[in-house]
Amino acid sequence: MGLYEFFYEYFVLPIKDNEGYNPVNTITYAIILGIAVILLYKMLKRMGIRVDERFFKALIPYIILGPLMRSMTDVGILRRTYLTVSPGGYFVIAAFAIASLYAVWRHTGPDEKLYPIYRDFGWVLVGGLLFILIINLDKVHFNWAVLKYFIPALLVAEAFIWVLTRKFKLIKDNGLLFYTHFYDATTTFVGIQFFGFWEQHVLARWLMGLLGTPAAMYLEKFVILLPVVWILDRLMEGEDEDLINFVKLTVFILGFGPGTRNFLIMLMGGG
Repeated sequence: MGLYEFFYEYFVLPIKDNEGYNPVNTITYAIILGIAVILLYKMLKRMGIRVDERFFKALIPYIILGPLMRSMTDVGILRRTYLTVSPGGYFVIAAFAIASLYAVWRHTGPDEKLYPIYRDFGWVLVGGLLFILIINLDKVHFNWAVLKYFIPALLVAEAFIWVLTRKFKLIKDNGLLFYTHFYDATTTFVGIQFFGFWEQHVLARWLMGLLGTPAAMYLEKFVILLPVVWILDRLMEGEDEDLINFVKLTVFILGFGPGTRNFLIMLMGGG
């Protein structure tokens, strides 16, 4: 198999035929993500931008852009291309977020004014997508039945995390990450269990097949997330706080983005 055939089989066809992820592209995308996290962190350091609550709040609209664009693609409002589905769509959103941050930084420097300007520009982009959604509502077939399954499942899942936060400091200190990833797991569980959706990721598909239930997503999330936060809070204690915060921000995005995408696709009648 030549290089072109290898790339086409493992990277192009899964997107073209909506086949989900395979071990090859999963590992490749994970490596790309790791390199991107390091490079972006170094870029923020050189720009003098702290990874703190101000930065997180300013980044929220850009985090929303990805799942909103993907859900609009799945219901037929946006044309399905390599740049509107994952992972290409997330590369596009990341490019917008980075370019916007750099443009604002060039204007303000690492000044306090950077954060509201950067945030507001992101909300303008979200507003643009919402406008496209509104004028194409005839293509959306809202499935409100999703809520009668999603809300109870979410309450049970988040209540479980709440109980754990009362007993374990490590989970309490990282409650937002656990709540967010159990929200993501709930969207997957509801979509597969009640609405005939399927799981795209290799490990999750294997675990669901092994346990015979999409509820396996909760176990996967917990087993992966717990050692990650233990490494960040215990092994890396005293290390660069901005680096730890940036990794946690990335983990948050990896839960909130897919979870919100799944929820919107179900609610908007996509599939």
